[in-house]
This record gives sequence, structure tokens and C-alpha cells, in this order.
Amino acid sequence: MRSDTVADRVLAFMRGHVLLADALLAAVLLFFTVIPILSPGTAAEAGISLLLIAPLVLRRSFPFLTFVLVTAVCLLQLSALYQFVLADVSALIVVYTVAAYGQRWAGRVVLVTGLLGAPLGAGVYYASGAFFGLGYSSEAFVTVTFTIAVSVVAAWALGTVRRSRLQQLAGLAEQARLREQEREQELRLAASTERARIAREMHDVVAHSLSVVIAQADGGRYAGRKSPETALQTLEAIAATGRQALHDMRGLLGVLRDNGRALHTPQPQVDDIAGLVAEVRASGLDVDLLVDGLARPLSAGPSLAAYRIIQESLTNVLKHAGPACRAWVRVQ
Repeated sequence: MRSDTVADRVLAFMRGHVLLADALLAAVLLFFTVIPILSPGTAAEAGISLLLIAPLVLRRSFPFLTFVLVTAVCLLQLSALYQFVLADVSALIVVYTVAAYGQRWAGRVVLVTGLLGAPLGAGVYYASGAFFGLGYSSEAFVTVTFTIAVSVVAAWALGTVRRSRLQQLAGLAEQARLREQEREQELRLAASTERARIAREMHDVVAHSLSVVIAQADGGRYAGRKSPETALQTLEAIAATGRQALHDMRGLLGVLRDNGRALHTPQPQVDDIAGLVAEVRASGLDVDLLVDGLARPLSAGPSLAAYRIIQESLTNVLKHAGPACRAWVRVQ
């Protein structure tokens, strides 16, 4: 597991530093193709090999430029050296690179150039007598030409497959980015919706609780002059209303905590209407609750809406109707 992790890190580093990776590839080819042939009598071969390998440092940074440079060295090799060298493998690497990382038109140009260069190279080496001991027959010429052409097509095909793979990975990365962006937008929308809901809930809780507390305080102030016991009961009701309002507010504000450990109080439903009416009645408002029919299950949305409508209505009665008033709540 450790070696795989190290390998993955090395590959990720190489993908992020393509120039360094290509320089290492050129160094490896230089070690296996140029250094073994270094001798006083092979200076030309070593020089051509070095010129063939050196442009590979730029192969992924500048694919088509690398192709132009290697092609120029190959033409120099055809006109001056009259023989193959091990470093000629760089031509196939360039064909693969342009097909994989270059423009599509550049890949076609490389393929056509490689196919045209196959008989040209075979002919020059055939004429010079450097034909790997195959003789001077037409069959040998065709064999070498066919071998070079097949190698070029194979390198181009592998590069095309690599291009398709890179495009597929790029498409997947773009899809992942779009999904992540969409998810962030959904989270922002959900957060905005939740903030709006909390604002509405806060308004309902605060407005109702304060209205009840004010009504009870006014009643307790007048009752305290004649009946201290009634005033004490009123203060107890005010304290209970305040504690309930504080509890509701903590439940609402708990969703804003970042630690995610807040306890959320269930939202009120139709079944809580009786308690709401009793609370308002305790504040001094003469209110009756009339229930018609049998209760049936409701979804959370309509049930909460019914509760909030009644709560807002009773709050308005407390605020605007005055002390000597009466209210009815009818639930059908």
C-alpha cells in the first residue's frame, strides 16, 4: 500500500510538471541510444542521435514544434549519415505525441509525413547500401518501407487512443465540476430558503409571545391593585410564556450552529392548536375553540400553516381588539 501511494504521488507530480517528465524521458533515451555508441569513429552518429533526442524535452509543451525539429534532423540524417540509428525511435515518439497532445490537423500532417517518409528513408538507405544485410532486392525495399509505415501508423493510433482518453477524462472532470457547482448552488438555495423559514418562524414566535406577555402584564397591573393572588398568577403566566418563547427561539436558532449538534424542536402542528388557545385564554382573552368533524392526518406544510394562521390571528386580536373582546377559533 505504501509503494502504491508513493507511485501515485510521483505520477501526480509528473503530470503537473510535464517539462521535467519529458526531460527525464530524453535523458533515458540519451543513456540507452547515444552513450553506447560514443567512440572516436561514431561522432556523426552520436551527433545525429543527440539532435533527434534533444527536441523531446518540448514534446508535450510544443508538440508540433518538436515534430518540425525532429523532421529536420531526420532529413539531415538522410542526406548526411545514410544509415539508421537507435535514436530514430524519437520519430515514433513524436508521431505519438502530436497525435495525442497536438491539434487534430497536426496529427493528420504527422501521419501523412510519416507515411511519405517511409519509402523515402528506405530508398535512401537502399541506395547507400546500408540496408541491414537484407540485400538489394525489391522485396527488401518493400519490407523496410512496410515496417516503417506500420510503425508510424501504430504510433499514430496509440496517440489517437490517448487523445480520446484525455478528452474523456477532461469531460468527466468538467461534469464533476458542473455537478459540484450545481450542488453548491442547491446548498445556497437551501440555506436561503431555510433562512427565510427561520425569519418567518422568528416573527411568529416573537410577535405572538410578546403580544401575550404585554396583554398579561396589562391585566396583572390592574389586577394587582385588588387581588395580589391574581397578579402573582399573571406573573407566573408571563414567565411561562417567556420560557416557551425562549425555548422556541433556541430551537430555531439551533439550525444556524456550525457544529451540527443542535437539537431542533419539532414544528407546531394542528394538534398543538388547543395548547395555543389555552395559552391565549390564560392571558385574559375570552377565546373558545370549536372543533367540527374528526381529525385526519395532514402533511407538515398545511398543518404548520393552519397553526400559524390561528397564531397570527389571535396575536392580532390581542394587539388591536382591546381587553373587552371575545374570539372564536373553529377547526373543521
